[in-house]
Amino acid sequence: MQNQISRRTFLGATAVAMAAPRGLFGKDAVLPMLDHILLGSNNLDAGIAYIEQQSGVRPAFGGVHPGRGTRNALASLGELHYLEVIAPDPQQAGAPDTFGLQPLAAPRLIGWAVHVSDISAQTNRLADAGIEFEGPAAGSRQRPDGRVLQWKALRLKDDRKGLLPFFIEWAAGSVHPSTDAPAGCRLVRFEVVAPHARDLDKTFAALGIALRVENAAAPQLRATIAGVHGEFTLTS
Repeated sequence: MQNQISRRTFLGATAVAMAAPRGLFGKDAVLPMLDHILLGSNNLDAGIAYIEQQSGVRPAFGGVHPGRGTRNALASLGELHYLEVIAPDPQQAGAPDTFGLQPLAAPRLIGWAVHVSDISAQTNRLADAGIEFEGPAAGSRQRPDGRVLQWKALRLKDDRKGLLPFFIEWAAGSVHPSTDAPAGCRLVRFEVVAPHARDLDKTFAALGIALRVENAAAPQLRATIAGVHGEFTLTS
């Protein structure tokens, strides 16, 4: 039981994020409801090696996503946060390249997820705000130890090319990956930057996410991570 993150923990983290004043979470903090960040790579071994070189921590193979054409490796970024290195699965060569991983010349951030305790309530929130979405859809992955992780995911039809997250609700019996993925890294900052940041702020408010968008010439995700070798930054 000590390896399982409870629904109460998720609910508490989500409540903190929902109650936080606008502008609290940005370059100086990590959004509590952030679940994981996705680092895309056209080859899983190359993505693992990249993170190991940057951080001194080697992500562990997580498993495959049947029907989605991908497989992954994971590293913990602290309580309730983790890094997912995601790449094409050679055993699913006929699957569509949904994430656009094949053309990537180097690993880069391709998206992020926030956890919610009640995905049905989040669905209603999006519908009331007039935001188009897909799902919730059930997902699962078998770990190398044979244990099956299960979740439900809710995705926006327009995620602004990865600037906006998708939502995930973990099944009650699933161990959160941050708990037992290789440790040694910590997420220090997570930023979304874009032109016309205030307009994107309004979208985040409608989604129920208290995250401040920074103004920048081009849209980008930025994650600063502290590892064994010191801090490094991943970008989209």
